[in-house]
Amino acid sequence: MARDETGFELPSEPIHRVTQPVGRFLHVEAASGVVLLVAAVVAFAAANSGLSDAFLGFWKTKIGIDVGGFVMSHTLKHWVSDGLMAIFFFVVGLEVKREIVLGELRSLRQAALPIAAAIGGMVVPAAVYLAVVEGAATRGWGIPMATDIAFVVGCMAVLGSRVPQSFRVLLLSLAIADDVGAILVIAIGYTTDLSLAALGLGIAGLGLVAGMRLLGVRAIPVYVVVGIGVWVAFHESGVHATLAGVILGLMTPTGARISDSRLAQMVDRAAELWRGDEPSDDAPSHAVRQRIALAARESISPLQRLENGLHPWSAFLIMPVFALANAGVEFQASQLGEPVALAIGAGLVLGKPVGIVLFSFVAVRLGLAQLPAGVNWRMMVGGGLLAGIGFTMSLFIAALALEGALLDAAKVGILCGSLVAGIGGMALLSTRPRARAAEAA
Repeated sequence: MARDETGFELPSEPIHRVTQPVGRFLHVEAASGVVLLVAAVVAFAAANSGLSDAFLGFWKTKIGIDVGGFVMSHTLKHWVSDGLMAIFFFVVGLEVKREIVLGELRSLRQAALPIAAAIGGMVVPAAVYLAVVEGAATRGWGIPMATDIAFVVGCMAVLGSRVPQSFRVLLLSLAIADDVGAILVIAIGYTTDLSLAALGLGIAGLGLVAGMRLLGVRAIPVYVVVGIGVWVAFHESGVHATLAGVILGLMTPTGARISDSRLAQMVDRAAELWRGDEPSDDAPSHAVRQRIALAARESISPLQRLENGLHPWSAFLIMPVFALANAGVEFQASQLGEPVALAIGAGLVLGKPVGIVLFSFVAVRLGLAQLPAGVNWRMMVGGGLLAGIGFTMSLFIAALALEGALLDAAKVGILCGSLVAGIGGMALLSTRPRARAAEAA
């Protein structure tokens, strides 16, 4: 391993590759896609085996809390969908905030193409779905609008150098913009009867978070306690509780308390003090170490610290547990012919790529956006198919919109549609010649 002039060991990879938030995000999502796939296969296999009753019954186990007469009692599946997934949506909120402030969505010119593509990838699938179903099933219009980032990034990782970096960034930005749309769909389309008193408490909690930020409160445990209170209030209000996680994520600061230049000055000053310590006197050295550690911590924004800390838990624990709880459906061949399953499959496999390519083409023709270097319309079709992998978000919305036999048929449509869309996108993109090393780096 190389060393600098002071003897400090340098990483073998370029440091920007090690610390870049987007690179780390892609790496975690790519790996989590494999875990998510395994969890889905396990759930589907268990639901269609001799363990079916025990497996499906496990998620119906009631768990509750009783504090001073306030009772919350729900099934284990409900706690996963409303509780654990609130953390997942908090991480989504962090990702959206990062992209809006620091990433590809920070300027209208940069954001035009992924936003146009995301809108097309939501509007057209919903229209396709509504054209096929009727009656109670129409409530599921939001199901084929979703995109699963983990599976999309995992597919791009498998494709390797066949996918240029510019296309990876575009597809990731599209998926994040799609997440914003999914959040709005949940808020607008799947909110039950409102309790204004509980909603008022939730809004007051958000105001308290904003006030603590203005006062300079930095202790994360304090925010965790207030955040749990906001989640409970939203849960009881009828607004879906996971939206509390999204809002709190969007409220997280993106700026560090200590700038890079200030950190460099502090490190230089600390080094001077350290060199002046007597070898036998450890107290000053300990103080210097504490100062450097605090300065280094405060040079990283709260958003980046939280995303770095929570993203692996969200990717490798929360999403797989959600898949185990929701992907288990007793499959019958006749379900493939159900209007709900056909509508979702058509929305994901046809509606997604058609909507993404059509709206992107219009945006480019109008001069509102342009294709990134190295990206062509064939690749956009392949990316549109990959965006048809709805899975996690589609299952989440399906659980909000439908129930009973309709929900079972919807799950079959989601699983089959996501599988066909993923295979189609991979097949189309894999025929592209490998990019030059410089382009793929």
